[in-house]
Amino acid sequence: MQNAVMTRSRTAPRLDESLLNNVPPFSKLDSRQIREILDLASSRRYDEGVAVFEEGHDADRFYMLLDGYIRVVRITPGGEQVIALHIPSGQLFGIARALGRTTYPATAITAAESIALSWPTRLWDQFTAHYDGFATETYKTVGTRVGEMNTRIMEMATQQVEQRIANALLRLINQTGRKVATGIEIDFPITRQDLSEMTGTTLHTVSRTLSAWEKQGLVASGRKRITVSDPHQLVLLANAAR
Repeated sequence: MQNAVMTRSRTAPRLDESLLNNVPPFSKLDSRQIREILDLASSRRYDEGVAVFEEGHDADRFYMLLDGYIRVVRITPGGEQVIALHIPSGQLFGIARALGRTTYPATAITAAESIALSWPTRLWDQFTAHYDGFATETYKTVGTRVGEMNTRIMEMATQQVEQRIANALLRLINQTGRKVATGIEIDFPITRQDLSEMTGTTLHTVSRTLSAWEKQGLVASGRKRITVSDPHQLVLLANAAR
């Protein structure tokens, strides 16, 4: 894991208001309000595999992902790394203040080269008080993520490994998929090790499962890329024996 100081750019001189026009926490604001928010932001580009912030560190900033993807990673009491969530562009992250925390509850690692805005956490209360829709849309985001994590906990407790892997792939193509000639490709680098950390199983089991699915024409993989060739069949696998 690289450290966030390995990022490659500094504060942007002046960002365009259109960057936030369609982002839910800011979509109800006028150009003047968006300009106020952007003038308080820093913009930074991160290489793939960089830790934007780490679990347990002081939550001194919150972030908006403009481009790229973020993996949210937790460390278990036994020291194992678990991928809790993937966050696509156009969403806030690092919003510990919305959870009533002063430290980050997880580590955020870039899954691809990414660009993010950030603001000092001391501005959080000002944003929620003065900008229409910021608080409500932010708490909707928190609710969605908590719901997704609860779903995954239930999957871990009740589903077979194949079902968990199928559900993980379906979530990823729903969130980040792009159509290609051979199906729907997950639009950021992802390895079999990543899938094992998402589904609470071993690398060997994920590799064996994906190899079997490749022979059946359900998926295709290579060079950190996974394409779902037959989403319907994957849905059937995900829902098997429920």
